[in-house]
Amino acid sequence: MAQKFDFFVDTNILIYIMERYPHPLVTQISNFTLGTSVITEIELFGKKNISRHEINAVRNLLNDCEIIDLNDTIKEIAISLKQKYSIKTFDAIIAATAKAFNLPLVTADKGFKKIEDANIVILDLLST
Repeated sequence: MAQKFDFFVDTNILIYIMERYPHPLVTQISNFTLGTSVITEIELFGKKNISRHEINAVRNLLNDCEIIDLNDTIKEIAISLKQKYSIKTFDAIIAATAKAFNLPLVTADKGFKKIEDANIVILDLLST
């Protein structure tokens, strides 16, 4: 699969970018072309009581990202990850999408640590 992006990011990274989280790693990664899962799109727009302002902010952010839809390869990898690591379905799909594109998944979610057969980059945003 050919990609048009530099990094594949989890939902939390896009939230930090959107909220202009004051951390050098967030600032650095926001300068690259980012790929993300359709699951992230669902998570961002699916927030309960999302305001019109938030919808516009999400739309603007996602317009600058490559959103990857589910396909058979991603589904098979997600099933395998979910069976092996007993992780949430959304997390399995996000990790599987990064794995299908042979890119590291950049996240701040330490829950991804247990996935040993995928390239996961966990940002520690509590340090500067």
